[in-house]
Amino acid sequence: MAKFFLLPIILCLLWTGFLHFNGVPLKQGKKGFVYIIAISASIIFSLALLLWITAEQNISS
Repeated sequence: MAKFFLLPIILCLLWTGFLHFNGVPLKQGKKGFVYIIAISASIIFSLALLLWITAEQNISS
């Protein structure tokens, strides 16, 4: 599960590299960071919820 927390870090590093390569200031690309973090957080939350649900079913059966 800890590997999923690397997803936003890697994506933010890639986004920073993209902005730097194209000469765009970080302040202008701030919206991209917000999108990356929001989408990654929703993916992490969804996967954590699925793990929790399936672990509950395994214990009770």
